[in-house]
Amino acid sequence: MPNYRRTDTPGATWFFTVNLLERHGNDLLVREMERLRACVLAEKQRRPFSILAWVVLPEHMHWIWRLPESDADYSTRWRRIKTDFSRGLPVAERRSAVRIARGERGIWQRRYWERQIRDADELIRYVEYIHFNPVKHGHAARPNDWPHSSFRSFVDRGRYPVDWAASTTLDWTSDG
Repeated sequence: MPNYRRTDTPGATWFFTVNLLERHGNDLLVREMERLRACVLAEKQRRPFSILAWVVLPEHMHWIWRLPESDADYSTRWRRIKTDFSRGLPVAERRSAVRIARGERGIWQRRYWERQIRDADELIRYVEYIHFNPVKHGHAARPNDWPHSSFRSFVDRGRYPVDWAASTTLDWTSDG
């Protein structure tokens, strides 16, 4: 079995991508948006952290979190959010024999992708990536049209104009 190693920098800022197991044609996350919000809020009350930016698409989501200065444990937070979300749903998903034997649901991919954000420029790039993601995946014509993200709060705080990226084609597939 692979040995996944994660850094443990207390107080760090992190970018996450979390996916549903069955991504094709699945709209569970937006259909159950209120459940997801409640699970994130419950975990924030148990183990505080700050949410800097987020977007929830039908089958995956991106988040930027900042952990408290003395805390590096984002993995427990994600495990609890995913578990709480799954517990409230009827068992209707397809599950492999391995998942059944382990008593696991077939809702989430087991792993998620994380990256520690190291400076202000990188933070800006990831915030923009998050807010442009619904456009990239064809769910909205412009970021302001997608209701399940922090984009509108950034507009309200004067960080973006309401039509940000509306007429610009941005390339989020390259590193440059």
